[in-house]
Amino acid sequence: SVPADASNPDSVVVSVLNISATLGSQAVLPCKSYRMVWTQDRLNDRQRVVHWDVYSSYYGDNKVERLCDMYSAGHQRVYSSYNQGRIFMPQNAFTDGNFSLVIKDVEESDEGTYSCNLHHHYCHLYETVKIQLAITKKAEDANEYWDGEKPVIVALEGSTVMLPCVNRNHIWTERHSEEEQQVVHWDRQPPGVPHDQADRLIDLYASGERRSYGPLFIRQKMNITDTAFALGDFSLRISELESADEGTYSCHLHHHYCGLHERRIYQVFVTEPVREKKVVNLTTHNVAPAIACFPFPLPSDPNVVRGHNVINVIIPESRVHFFQQLGYILATLLLFIVILIIVVLITRKRRQRGKCKKRPALKDVNLKEFTVDTTDLTQYKSEDIRLDYKNNILKEKAEQARSFPAKNIDLDK
Repeated sequence: SVPADASNPDSVVVSVLNISATLGSQAVLPCKSYRMVWTQDRLNDRQRVVHWDVYSSYYGDNKVERLCDMYSAGHQRVYSSYNQGRIFMPQNAFTDGNFSLVIKDVEESDEGTYSCNLHHHYCHLYETVKIQLAITKKAEDANEYWDGEKPVIVALEGSTVMLPCVNRNHIWTERHSEEEQQVVHWDRQPPGVPHDQADRLIDLYASGERRSYGPLFIRQKMNITDTAFALGDFSLRISELESADEGTYSCHLHHHYCGLHERRIYQVFVTEPVREKKVVNLTTHNVAPAIACFPFPLPSDPNVVRGHNVINVIIPESRVHFFQQLGYILATLLLFIVILIIVVLITRKRRQRGKCKKRPALKDVNLKEFTVDTTDLTQYKSEDIRLDYKNNILKEKAEQARSFPAKNIDLDK
């Protein structure tokens, strides 16, 4: 790569812009200057002109009058026939840089404010020098002084006066070759790289010469139009933006003849593309209105009625939406666990109460199922046997056993 040109450290920074573009799009870094428009001199260098004007209130009308003018390659022109041969400028004005106006035989009507106007149409330069002229009839009153805004000349009536206007800047005194002295540079500084170590991208001259630097893919994606000098538009176009294209870009405009040295700075940021979301109400037959997200534009005519369509609705979920859904799921699960614990506890308590209330049941005894041997009881028939009975049933059973002898009953028969 070629380092940035440091031959013009006095370049004036005229603008600083921040430009943000999405990944994969085209970015345009605007750099325009009509002072850099190149037009060949087809009028024999009539792009430089000087003219003298006077603002006078002598006749009470306070008017501005054009006295004379002269082009760098033309003859001198005096507008009033009265001033022919009486006022003039040096013939070598555009060679020597002396544009002073000479007035012979000054009169009281010559009083007023004179202005020397220098115009350079090609360089878009305009300079004006003003001088106040006063006429006196006394020689001792003739004088020159500065009133704080402009020089004032007090001249003796009938004398010859020269109103000074000198500018020996090279743009007023030399012819030039425009295409050799106009050039545009584009530089790029990756993040963290100082300006003096920036990489040169493009050099473009008014003659049509173009120089591109760096790898081939950079030269193909970063370009200036071929009509740059014709339109004054030197904007840099960067196609298919990538993250590696971020950095500081500089547009340097140099017009060595006109003394133009400008620099425009651009901070380029590449962002991720944002999916375009459009809420569209679709009216279909026997189908409720649907809200869908489409990556492509749809007709905005509300009267359009669509038939049965199969629509894939894709709704991108953000992290916030994900955490909301996760919270709902966890809350539901926690509620289910709490309910399950409550059911288990209630069931255990009921079981414990059931065990406490349950008691062993008394079994009914059927005396007929037992065989009673009464052989040994005969000797006690006469005796008074007193027994304590727990209930009346057993007492009755005992009394029956006394009155009737027991029989051996074989139940198996």
